[in-house]
Amino acid sequence: MTDTYKSHIELLGYKARDKVTNMEGMIDHVGFDAYGCVQASIKPTELDKDGKVRDGYWFDITRLDVDFDGGRVVDMPDFSQGYVAEGRKGAAEKHGNLG
Repeated sequence: MTDTYKSHIELLGYKARDKVTNMEGMIDHVGFDAYGCVQASIKPTELDKDGKVRDGYWFDITRLDVDFDGGRVVDMPDFSQGYVAEGRKGAAEKHGNLG
């Protein structure tokens, strides 16, 4: 297996625009399915007209224009070692906010 999948995972945190719908936002998920599709979820960074967080949508990565020049909106987690890699994941647990 090559490391090509890593380049897809490294899309996390960048702003992107879907070429078909022009939807823009931050890539917050990358998914690989059993049929060979690689998709990314774009989460809009702007609130809707009522001040609510807008839903994200999944797109094939080939449909995306990714803004690498603008840098990441958020840092990418380290999936190879440390807190996330050890399975102690989640913002609430990481910051001690478990109910």
